[in-house]
Amino acid sequence: MKKGNIDKFFLTLVISLIVIGIIIFTSASLGILTKNEDKFYNVIFNQFIFGLGGGLIAFYLGYKIPYKFWRKYALYIFIFCIILTLLVFVPKLGVSHGGAKRWVDIFGYSFQPVEFLKIGFIIYFSAWLSWAKSKVKNFKYSILPFIILIGIVAGILVNQPDTKSIILMTMTAIIMLFVSGVPIKYIIGLVICAIAGFVVLIFFKPYLLERVYTFIDPSRDSQGSSYQLQQSLIAIGSGGITGRGLGQSIQKFNYLPEPQGDSIFAVIGEEFGFIGCVLLIILYLLFTLRGYRIAYHSPDPFSKIFVIGIISIIIFQSFMNIASIIGLFPLTGVPLVFISHGGTALLLDMGLMGIILNISQYQKKNSRSKEE
Repeated sequence: MKKGNIDKFFLTLVISLIVIGIIIFTSASLGILTKNEDKFYNVIFNQFIFGLGGGLIAFYLGYKIPYKFWRKYALYIFIFCIILTLLVFVPKLGVSHGGAKRWVDIFGYSFQPVEFLKIGFIIYFSAWLSWAKSKVKNFKYSILPFIILIGIVAGILVNQPDTKSIILMTMTAIIMLFVSGVPIKYIIGLVICAIAGFVVLIFFKPYLLERVYTFIDPSRDSQGSSYQLQQSLIAIGSGGITGRGLGQSIQKFNYLPEPQGDSIFAVIGEEFGFIGCVLLIILYLLFTLRGYRIAYHSPDPFSKIFVIGIISIIIFQSFMNIASIIGLFPLTGVPLVFISHGGTALLLDMGLMGIILNISQYQKKNSRSKEE
């Protein structure tokens, strides 16, 4: 394949999201400075040194490593990610917080292995679907592998518990199946089964049921389960059309839980108002459309499905965060991609952007041209 130029528009969108994320994250993090100075500096160090600094290295490696490398070693990468995720259950390595075992502590640094598992899952499922090609119309080569892989992932994550990641990977995998050419009747069946499965899970997990009740009636427990949603809505409402201005949020001080984390969109609404929120959403939509365009013109089935998977899980997560903060979806605790606190997530997401730009060099000018 002949190399071309990278997709500069996509690169511009990625840089814009990262720069905006740095600015908003810094402002939102001031909310914890008044409570715990040590935590503030730890959060800043994690995001800027490990996340952004490490992310630049990951971005460079993702761009330089030929994308076919990921297909060649897909199974080994997936197995490694599963083993890494299982470490949360190992005494002295796994770290619990708020009743959940989602972190691993190695040499004094803690991270969430599920961020690696998401990527490993997408890489392997992309490799499988590209290998199956025309066989994906057969239940045995598409739906059955989906059920097995999601079953493995869910079996690990439901015990942490981490339902939101199961939802994200399930939705992303269904999109990957769809673009691979799986019959629509199978897709519809999967969607119905997935919804039914999550409804059943909700009734077996009291904390999920409580979130659903809060979603239905946000005023039912203003000092408990509804507190985050109510404070988020107050922040967004007080921002009005144009916002209070950068750094001027009041809710991030002693009101919003984790203002630098999954509540960060509320800080955006308060400081930049309705206009700022809309502009950010438009930026995410442009990122999605351009990413899908790269996938559409990708040189082979693997790169096409892989890019679709990456873009889909990022946009699903981002809009799940936004929807939950404004009360259109039950609170999930998922971070806002490129913006919320999470050094590991930022590092890996920047690495993924490098991979997409590597693939963009081989875009087919004519979508009808033959695949290599």
